[in-house]
Amino acid sequence: MLNPGGSGALAPSGEPEGPLPDIDKTSTAILALAPNGAYKQKADHPALPITIDEIVQTAVKAQIEGMTLLHLHIRDANGQHSLDPDTYRRTIDAIRKQAGGHLIIQITSEAAGQFSPEQQIVSIQAVNPESVSISLREIAPDKASLPAALRLFHWCAEQQCRPQFILYSEADLLSYLQYRKQNIIPSEPHSILFVLGRYTQQRGSTTADLDPFLKYQTQISVPWMVCAFGASEQECLLYAAEKGGHMRLGFENNLLNAQGQVANSNIEQLQAIAGAAGDSGMSFATSQEARKMLRIRKHFRD
Repeated sequence: MLNPGGSGALAPSGEPEGPLPDIDKTSTAILALAPNGAYKQKADHPALPITIDEIVQTAVKAQIEGMTLLHLHIRDANGQHSLDPDTYRRTIDAIRKQAGGHLIIQITSEAAGQFSPEQQIVSIQAVNPESVSISLREIAPDKASLPAALRLFHWCAEQQCRPQFILYSEADLLSYLQYRKQNIIPSEPHSILFVLGRYTQQRGSTTADLDPFLKYQTQISVPWMVCAFGASEQECLLYAAEKGGHMRLGFENNLLNAQGQVANSNIEQLQAIAGAAGDSGMSFATSQEARKMLRIRKHFRD
């Protein structure tokens, strides 16, 4: 099993904010929800949360089902993908008021064919979130972009903004490992996400899609998570958890249940994975336990 991280991060003041509980790292998985994504619209599914109110309601209901990390996408007035810092701040504040301070809120920096690396960096630094997902191939598409990416990664470390690096392929993972060796990505706490399946290829995922990543288990010392496209999402996530990973599901990547039918909601998907995990003897981390695994304490409150 991969090392799921540890404790020891400090609050912005430099003082610990209080102990987080010890956990059994060998059997406890983080359950994350990606409820909307950058592309889908109400025409794709009427229960897709688009507005701030809909996202808040989804977050509150999802917590009841064991979700401890919300992967947050926001939309503009026309319902299109946005990285607007003010909208991010208003959405985060609204979620915090209803869901409390323990829930981990991870913003996305996804380009989605609209935003340059420079625009992504501006958004991340303006919001200064507790966690952000960053696609390596988007933020550093070429050698010329590496100096700016390096500055961003080290800024995240200084600010205790915990990045999750999105890796779509074995080549992406090899780039990540090389960046670690070169200290382009510093050793400060972060995590990685393996993406199984693709939007562009219009294909679902299989458990075998994870195997090329697992070849490098001994070289990975940070928590890792999986998301998967298609009706095999649940099977892939359970397989990942068995191998020591964490789970991210939701309508961003998949609208289908395990039977291949369109699911009624994100909440239905969470209930299904919770039931399947319970049947397999797995347990989900609480928000406090997830914060300890990911070493996210920036916005933690007892």
